[in-house]
Amino acid sequence: MSRKSIAFALGIATLMGLGFSAAAAFTESATTPGETAQQAGPITAAAAKQDPREQARQSIAAGLKYLLSQQKPDNTWQNPHEPPGITAIVLKALVRDPNLRNDAQVKRGYEALLKFQLDSGGIYKDALASYNTAIAISALAMADNPEYKPAIVKAVAYLKSLQWTDSIQGPKGEKVVDAANPWYGGWGYGGQSRGAGRPDLSNTQMAMDALKDAGLPPDDPAFKAAAKFVSRLQNFSETNDRPWVGNDGGFVYGPADTGTGESLAGEYTDADGKRLLRSYGSMTYAGLKSMVYAGLTKEDPRVTAAWGWISHNWTLDENPGMRLGKPENAKYGLYYYLQTLAKTLAVYGDPTITDPQGMKHNWPAEVVQKVSSLQRPDGSWAGDKKWYEDNPVLATAYAVTALQDALDAMGK
Repeated sequence: MSRKSIAFALGIATLMGLGFSAAAAFTESATTPGETAQQAGPITAAAAKQDPREQARQSIAAGLKYLLSQQKPDNTWQNPHEPPGITAIVLKALVRDPNLRNDAQVKRGYEALLKFQLDSGGIYKDALASYNTAIAISALAMADNPEYKPAIVKAVAYLKSLQWTDSIQGPKGEKVVDAANPWYGGWGYGGQSRGAGRPDLSNTQMAMDALKDAGLPPDDPAFKAAAKFVSRLQNFSETNDRPWVGNDGGFVYGPADTGTGESLAGEYTDADGKRLLRSYGSMTYAGLKSMVYAGLTKEDPRVTAAWGWISHNWTLDENPGMRLGKPENAKYGLYYYLQTLAKTLAVYGDPTITDPQGMKHNWPAEVVQKVSSLQRPDGSWAGDKKWYEDNPVLATAYAVTALQDALDAMGK
């Protein structure tokens, strides 16, 4: 695999990292004193004249038309140096349209994707085995085609074999001795990995998406182990005893190679000199969704704390928390953030978020308004170059998926 291929794949995987009580003490939330996040306001009177459902349908239709126009001669959607996960992400968006489920063009896309499945069951090329296989499983499951069942079964078995438990060994000989290890229950990139192959919340939430889409129940051992891993990445000292933990209820990226914790939003020191990791939006939504998949209820204090962080840091304009690391980071991974937000809130099942000022936000309608406002005349979306969201195929697939989840939450 070329250096360019690995760099692109790792960039996409890094982008995926962008992937209690209401009275919890927000020791360093995304909106610290003197620094206010840009908040998405309620729907304006002018915008409200258009039914958000119809607005979503129109934007989705234009986005899907654009994606269909970008299919390559080999029936994929990725360039030669890009991973097959790009094709899987596009197929996930296309197949949710019932009129496209049996479309010949879409079927050819699935045939092209399945050509990447290996004897092991993994669906990837050269690197990032977990990331690519997980997205492919979700795409195949969403097609609801019995012909894909054998491929899904093989891929699920392979993906479960990559979960960090005491029964596997990493690419450099790493081992998790028992459930007390901070790596236990998580997924990393698989294959060629960043660092020593350590797991992170981004890859873990994608793996959990895949297992959920494939029909695994919440009491499956893989979900139970993952719940341990996810809980150890939450800034919530009531249930997490890691040394870097604060109490704002949000989530960080991963345990790092060393087990000392890592946040793409950076770290800070409190008044007592304690090192703390900063929570941020995409990982907090990923953490909440993962806990719901693992069967935790809304009454669980971990879920309540995560919801508190989300309510306290509600915005659709940037990935909250990232600005505090570096201001220029606020827009990185915006479309991935919006997709993760919409998916999580749809799974959580509450259509209203109340911010610290007491303003109630109808999140499905606001997501539709925000995402539709960013659509380009040709039906596509494009974002910042940093993590490949300047690739309109990738950004459009993210945007369409966010709109689809918002539309489902409103009721079609």
